[in-house]
Amino acid sequence: MSEAKKSLLVIGAGIAGITAALEAAETGAEVVLIEREATIGGRVLRLNNYFPKMCPPSCGMEINIRRLERNPRIRVLTRSKVTAAETGDGGWSVEITTEPAWVKANCTACGDCESACTTEIDDPHNLGMSKTKAIRLPHPSAWPKIYTFDRAAVSDDEAKKIAEACTYDAVDLDAQETTQTLEFGAVVVATGWKPYPLEKLEELGGDLDDVVANVQMERMASASGPTGGVIRKPSNGEAPARVAFVQCAGSRDVNHLNYCSGVCCLASLKQARYVKEQLPDAEVTMYYIDRRTPGRNEDFLLGSAELEGVTLTKGKVGRIEKSNGGLKLHVEDVENEVILEAEADLVVLATGMVPNAVDDDLAVFTRKDDDGFVLDDLEAGVTVAGVARRPEDVAASVRDATGAAARAMVAAGRRA
Repeated sequence: MSEAKKSLLVIGAGIAGITAALEAAETGAEVVLIEREATIGGRVLRLNNYFPKMCPPSCGMEINIRRLERNPRIRVLTRSKVTAAETGDGGWSVEITTEPAWVKANCTACGDCESACTTEIDDPHNLGMSKTKAIRLPHPSAWPKIYTFDRAAVSDDEAKKIAEACTYDAVDLDAQETTQTLEFGAVVVATGWKPYPLEKLEELGGDLDDVVANVQMERMASASGPTGGVIRKPSNGEAPARVAFVQCAGSRDVNHLNYCSGVCCLASLKQARYVKEQLPDAEVTMYYIDRRTPGRNEDFLLGSAELEGVTLTKGKVGRIEKSNGGLKLHVEDVENEVILEAEADLVVLATGMVPNAVDDDLAVFTRKDDDGFVLDDLEAGVTVAGVARRPEDVAASVRDATGAAARAMVAAGRRA
């Protein structure tokens, strides 16, 4: 079997893609791992803590980064995407396009360029909830540890000042897009997910300042987040005395997402703990249709429900609106068959997981189900890992990615 026929392409360097690449490379395959962002890690690194252990994701990611750095069989291409692909002669020929590298690999992340920069942009890592410099280290756990430059955001004069401030000549204002075509025996699709948009949940107050998504709450609770880890009302910076978590915000709904996103109940229970740790006197209420915490996570549910000041109410929230300086929730009490009205200062919507494959440009690789999740196509040498495949938590994504890597290697061997 030729080296090209044994090699794998892994698309997406979140936790699933990283795992698939590592598992394949450590069993002998040559792997190219591509990521459209400037750094690897995906949405996992936007979390404050994992459940159920409540430890930061940087711990596990550091181990994976060391494995990547030590493995010569893995080539990582950031700011890169597939722009064309065709199959034939037992493998894939794939065109990969990489955006201009405005900052070169000799960057030491010293910060001189950032100090020279005056232009600020919405911080992508903090989901636009804060500002950051146009040239910066994307986040504290960024790998590669190289500054990224939003060149289009600054004027030519400012760009020159930024480049001149770098004593290592690492800022390249003449950088160009590059394209290469590589051969692979099989492909692992690990393109991840995005949260269901708040703006589509107008009936649940998605346009109100003090209604936030669960992914935003993760950033608010993080020490590297927009508030330095302090949970506050976005409208005025005050500490909320009453916090409501609304489950199935857009999920299990014929008007939005038909499916259950799998992790939302556990995510909200985890975030209820964030609130109680910081604001022990706050009243926390979680409104749910069904409590879904499979397997050993049932203990996490019970432990969270037993916290003083935390109430779990079986009820469907139908509408959220402003009221007397706070928020009013209209709730269908399912068990008692009545409509309740409840007050809150801060509402956290458990928005669902939408596969990025819904609107990606990988149609040449992917067969999808009705909800946009990708299906394995072993005959074509394509396997799927993580939330590209189905909604699941981090631990399940890691297990899933290991299986996807094994299936891809078998498929590559059969097609050679």
